[in-house]
Amino acid sequence: MKIRKKIIKNFFIQNILVLLAILYIQFVKFTSKIRIENNNYPNKYWKDEKPFILAFWHSQLMMVSFSWSYKKKINILASGHSDGRFGAKVGNFFKLNNIQTSNKNKNLSLRPVFQLLKSRQYIGITPDGPRGPKEKVPEGIIKIAKSSNVPIIPLGYWSSRNFTLRSWDSFLITLPFSKCNFVWGEAIKIPKNLKDNEIIDFQKIIKNKINECIEKAKKNSQ
Repeated sequence: MKIRKKIIKNFFIQNILVLLAILYIQFVKFTSKIRIENNNYPNKYWKDEKPFILAFWHSQLMMVSFSWSYKKKINILASGHSDGRFGAKVGNFFKLNNIQTSNKNKNLSLRPVFQLLKSRQYIGITPDGPRGPKEKVPEGIIKIAKSSNVPIIPLGYWSSRNFTLRSWDSFLITLPFSKCNFVWGEAIKIPKNLKDNEIIDFQKIIKNKINECIEKAKKNSQ
């Protein structure tokens, strides 16, 4: 296992893997039918150039850029871990701007996030990333939305042909020639006067809304 990790972290090998991942995702895109539902929810904010926080599970990162039809990039929160750097390189090709909020020493800084939201940019957060637990919503995303007075918009995705990796998040790999379906959810606004003991209620709401979007996407991708 240690040898495999060292190989993957090798600069040249990692860049070859990045290229292969990009080519595969492009092939999936060009051979599949992509449908986007309820994009009136993000359109409302894009039209007025108002920022929001995009929320989706870590397992659905592979295809998420194809749900985005606005000129400004999505700024995705990423870790400084090697997996995060690999994802950042792949995402950059698909116009996903990765923000490193932690380094190898696990020092956390959310300053870049608040600066971007203040300048009317868009943030993408996988509440259960980068290392889990799977499909759990921590307090962080709610506190960011509350402090910045920016809504959270959930997104769910599914494809007719796929398989999941044996990873902590059951990462979803879409196969070529699929029916791909994205479903946007209605904006979730966090009250400015939200008390700490009320945060758990919004953790449940966000989790349920993301899962509802996924279930709708499943039904419509059959």
